[in-house]
Amino acid sequence: MAISSKIKALLQIKEKEQIDLARYLKISKQSLSNKFYRDSFSAMDLIKIAIFLDCDLAFIVDDKMKVVLDRGDIEASEQAKGAN
Repeated sequence: MAISSKIKALLQIKEKEQIDLARYLKISKQSLSNKFYRDSFSAMDLIKIAIFLDCDLAFIVDDKMKVVLDRGDIEASEQAKGAN
């Protein structure tokens, strides 16, 4: 299943609309539609979508270790951009 399909399924499960996600991401509905069509979500998009949907976005290693990507990663990325 493509990433776009999974995001759409999560939106449905969480009873959220694509237009609300577009507003949260601060992009137009058309830009979000393009991301869905092209299946072109960045890592930062996925973190923000997980936050919007109140989900975890994580790498799970051998069911023993879980590395979660969260709001702190967004803040760290923004601080790194500001330092350059």
